[in-house]
Amino acid sequence: MTDFLIKSTLSLIVLIAVYFLILEKEKMAVFNRFYLLFSLLFSFSLPFLTIEVMTESPDIVMQETTLDPGNPVSVVPEISVNYFPIILWILYGIGTSLFLFRFIKNVLIITSRSKTNTILKYKKSKLILLEEKILPHTFLNTIYINKEDYENRNIEKELYTHELTHVNQKHTLDILFIETIKCFFWFNPILILYKKAIQLNHEFLADEKVVKTFKNIPAYQSLLLSKATQNQPYYLASNLNYLVTKKRLIMMSKNTSVSISILKKTAITPILAGLIFFMCVKSTAQEKNSNVNNNTKTYPASIGSYYSGVRFIYLEGVKKELKINKLYEELTEIEKEKFKLVFKNGIQKPIEKKSPTQKEFDNFKDSKKYAIWINGTHVPNSELNKYKPDEIADFSGSVVLKNARSKKFPQPFQYWFNTHKYYDENKMGEQIKKYPGDTIKVWSVKKQEKKSAISTTIPSMKEHEKTQNNESSEIKSAPKLSENQNSTSLEETTNPSFPGGIEAFYNYVSANFKKNENFKGSGRIYLIFMVEKDGSISEIEILRDLGFGLGDEAVRVLKESPKWIPGKLNGKPIRSKYSLPISIVQKT
Repeated sequence: MTDFLIKSTLSLIVLIAVYFLILEKEKMAVFNRFYLLFSLLFSFSLPFLTIEVMTESPDIVMQETTLDPGNPVSVVPEISVNYFPIILWILYGIGTSLFLFRFIKNVLIITSRSKTNTILKYKKSKLILLEEKILPHTFLNTIYINKEDYENRNIEKELYTHELTHVNQKHTLDILFIETIKCFFWFNPILILYKKAIQLNHEFLADEKVVKTFKNIPAYQSLLLSKATQNQPYYLASNLNYLVTKKRLIMMSKNTSVSISILKKTAITPILAGLIFFMCVKSTAQEKNSNVNNNTKTYPASIGSYYSGVRFIYLEGVKKELKINKLYEELTEIEKEKFKLVFKNGIQKPIEKKSPTQKEFDNFKDSKKYAIWINGTHVPNSELNKYKPDEIADFSGSVVLKNARSKKFPQPFQYWFNTHKYYDENKMGEQIKKYPGDTIKVWSVKKQEKKSAISTTIPSMKEHEKTQNNESSEIKSAPKLSENQNSTSLEETTNPSFPGGIEAFYNYVSANFKKNENFKGSGRIYLIFMVEKDGSISEIEILRDLGFGLGDEAVRVLKESPKWIPGKLNGKPIRSKYSLPISIVQKT
């Protein structure tokens, strides 16, 4: 919304300035009328226009390392509501309601006069004879005049011609248009200038018609000056008394050459083009790939089969600007590069069997430390006595911070165990041929930067809970180094870390993460970010969001976190990419 208001207001300011400086003083009122209306439509449409220009960045040397990110964390932070946006929307609603009420009230006042007063047909309009002393004024196809002046024939022919011009050229529609816009953007003072400019231009048009018809400019000017002291109470009506100023009197006798007119009209084109260029054109860096000739990466056919029928949505920037919303089959090769991390993770791999050691298995029996689930069902820790370690096909767990624990589950750790029978019945070891969801959404707040070398680390994000298998935006498999990529052994590499360790980081997240109270469910947010050589966090990307502003909050917490200890390669600091899953659960 802020982006819309800034862009539209800047455009309104530029275009009205062009009108006052270049167009208003010239006798081309017909063109000026449509210029002003077009300026309003153009300015409010401009924020919705985006032109993306692909540029090519230098070759990027990819150096990939591996990293174990640790277990995901369950975070249930204190609920905090930001009331400031709510207050602003309430104030906006009150203001809009008042202006709409005023607008409708004035329309009803004007139109109601035709029901209680004499109506006469006059050419293509209607005359409404009013008892009160009032100047002629126009609303839609109706001209309101004083009854006594009409019967005594005190209304000059020039005035009838003037008002008929307002009727025939439908000037009231312009006023209704700008007034409707003002009702919803009442806080924007620029619209007042537009209304005054539109109304004054209407008078130029009507004056021009009178001058052409009667060909007596001095007499008409004297007539206008004689009427200038009378007041007009209706702000929606076209009337003789609006801005009878030096501008209007001078315009009657002014002439504009054809060459000047064409030159000034043509000058508007580069101004409009400049507004579009500076506000709508966005340059997107397209990385070169030394392994292909067409600067795009062709993904294996199996990827297309796996993601067939899946909708891909790409949001960019903090404003979550929608860039792509297509089925996989509709994506171009360039657009597929936006989802390269999704494809790099590849097709969901089967869960490998992994049994705990006897020592680990014995530790899990401690009910004060571990909450246990076997085959998806919570059970007492004593149930583990019925099994041997080699009877467990796979297991996984997570840390539960203090503010996420409940009376039912006070333990600091939660672990899930699957037996071989359960593992086989649910086909956990089989290759999944089709993506289980119907939508993949990627939100990127990464700034496009040209770098000579990047070191990336993308660990596995396996998730074993059955309830998560059908969520649309989950990415489960870890990427594998291709044969032509440089692999650095773990012995030569030091991974980035948070000061005090991962538990200290989770404590920091728990203390600073503020959850939207409207979010009632549970789920995980997956983030990938770069740990720079100086330990600062950059290039944060959200691979999976839960909505309700939770992704924004996770990005905020990461940006404000203390500096990390950077990763090292052969003792030298390197830029390393780190993966972080955060689980959001409800207190019970």
